[in-house]
Amino acid sequence: MIDRETIDRIFAAANIVDIVGDYVTLRRKGVNYEACCPFHNEKTPSFKVSPARGIYKCFGCGKSGNVIGFVMEAEGATYPEALRLLAKRYGIDVREEAMTEEDIERNNNRESMFMLNSWAAEYFQRYMFSEDEGRSVGLTYFSTMRGFSDATIRKFGLGFCPSSADRFTKDAIAAGYKEEFLLSTGLTFKRESDGALRDRFYDRVIFPIHNVSGRVVGFGGRTLRTDKKVAKYQNSPESDIYNKRRELYGFYFAKKAIQQQDNAILVEGYADVISMHQAGVENVVASSGTSLTEEQIRLISRFTRNMTLMFDGDPAGVKAALRGVDLVLKEDMNVRIVLLPEEHDPDTFAREHTTEELREYIETNAQDFLAFKARLLLGEATDDPMKRTEAINDMVRTIALIPNDIKRSEYSRYCADIMNVDQQTLAVAVARELDGVKGDSEAQNFLRHQQLLERRQATPSSLYVEKPKGEDHKPMPPTVGTTLETLERELTKYLLKYGHYNFTVEEERESLTFNVARYIFEELDADNLTFDIPTYRAIVECYRLEWSRLGDGEEVPTHQFVGHHDQRVSSESINLLTSDDNYVISKIWEQKDVHIESVEEQLSQGVPKAMVLYKWRTLDKRIAELTTRLATGDDSPDIISLLAKYKAARLAIAKTVGRLI
Repeated sequence: MIDRETIDRIFAAANIVDIVGDYVTLRRKGVNYEACCPFHNEKTPSFKVSPARGIYKCFGCGKSGNVIGFVMEAEGATYPEALRLLAKRYGIDVREEAMTEEDIERNNNRESMFMLNSWAAEYFQRYMFSEDEGRSVGLTYFSTMRGFSDATIRKFGLGFCPSSADRFTKDAIAAGYKEEFLLSTGLTFKRESDGALRDRFYDRVIFPIHNVSGRVVGFGGRTLRTDKKVAKYQNSPESDIYNKRRELYGFYFAKKAIQQQDNAILVEGYADVISMHQAGVENVVASSGTSLTEEQIRLISRFTRNMTLMFDGDPAGVKAALRGVDLVLKEDMNVRIVLLPEEHDPDTFAREHTTEELREYIETNAQDFLAFKARLLLGEATDDPMKRTEAINDMVRTIALIPNDIKRSEYSRYCADIMNVDQQTLAVAVARELDGVKGDSEAQNFLRHQQLLERRQATPSSLYVEKPKGEDHKPMPPTVGTTLETLERELTKYLLKYGHYNFTVEEERESLTFNVARYIFEELDADNLTFDIPTYRAIVECYRLEWSRLGDGEEVPTHQFVGHHDQRVSSESINLLTSDDNYVISKIWEQKDVHIESVEEQLSQGVPKAMVLYKWRTLDKRIAELTTRLATGDDSPDIISLLAKYKAARLAIAKTVGRLI
């Protein structure tokens, strides 16, 4: 178990904006930042990051947390794994307290796999640079045949696995790595004939595969043999840390450039990515020869809504350009395509051109994907009516995938012009396709948008942006109930968010000023009250400890709660800090239609009312408990006396509540 001092140092060092910015494109909005949520699919940003408080909150899916929680969610990591990831990033030595065997088993398996992969990547590169075989085979291939510089080779961690079928495995075991993790990562496999351990990547050049945070999750190995019976590429099998559907080769090295240029260029292979990076175009990733998956597309969409597909210009490259794009369109991404000259692939083209030439070619030759597909299908159909019909139907199916009504309508018009088809005919065909896929209401809605564009006489290149529904109407804040738990939550929120504020109450022609924290603590202490809900009680006790040290008017740092060792306290503190402010404690107060301007005025209304109602509900609970005891035959004088006292106190509070309300 990582000791508390180390955890505190990690929280103090970790900048949540920097960390979250590694996964999504953050844009400043006032003192905070916002982005489209990385945890669910959305078009309008509802994901907020507060650097002052060190927390994030998505108001769409409801997920929230601190910097540790974000890494856990984004990486699928455990709490200790997330701490170690951040510690490594900020150069913090991790000190661990004694762990039980169960803790070790639970926390260390995935981490052991990551550590083994990291060691293996270093091993393969060290072998390539220091051993004769590595230099003559691996390094010669990368530097001479591929033209990669030493800096590029080291950047991407390229290496070579020894040609001896078990050399790597023996060296790993000698270094202290366990057989079970060699097998679970796929670096080693057992030969079926005799159960002997063998290296998966022996005699292959190695391409480490990094996840979005830069950790090695798997490997790709390329053979240099000409034997056609040997697979050209060998990849790591899926494991607890590697899922090929989620990963894009080179994404870790490309993400900042993708953010900056608001565009991701997609190529096919490892060498394509590396050559493009070396040529100075770094917003490039690869799907490693497979069709794009939803997970990969959504990974890209965290950083940009724009994709450029770069493929070989030969017929095979053209066909490859069509694979997987349907999914991209369904995610409402903007897709362009760049076809290279027939004699080139991205690797060779990048090596033969300067950075400026490469960028200029991409900019000049990038075509809208749907326009490209329409022209391609039309060209293949020639004058054959059946082929033209099938080409048009193919375009109809593709256009119907676009989720935005206006955008879909515009592309219907645009492609109708390209394919020389009546615009309304194509629009009706798209609507029928939608009717089969999404239901009649959406198809009718699409037709209405199409007719609207017809009336506006829009040009083929114009796009209209829909205004989000309800944009002109802010949602009404939820009405706060008056249960005891709700009131404890409300008072705890006042402490966390406004404990250092002062508010003024008018009482008998006199203005009295109170500090929020002091007021709440003195009112609780006067009646010897403590909260029933353990999480709220823990937050209040933690706040009281810091407040007593700092004094009135001093803001208690929120990291005390956000980074609390109890995950329930941390989670609820974040929920309270990111919750909508609502000082109305009951529908009765809403009916009074009291318009409150400043925070101080809101506090002067909300804090006393919440405290009075909290005491009222506490008395209700105690009266109910005593009444139950009387009903079961416990009629001791102490109970009867206490019940009468509580009822009298409740009556007095009821008058106060009536006056306040």
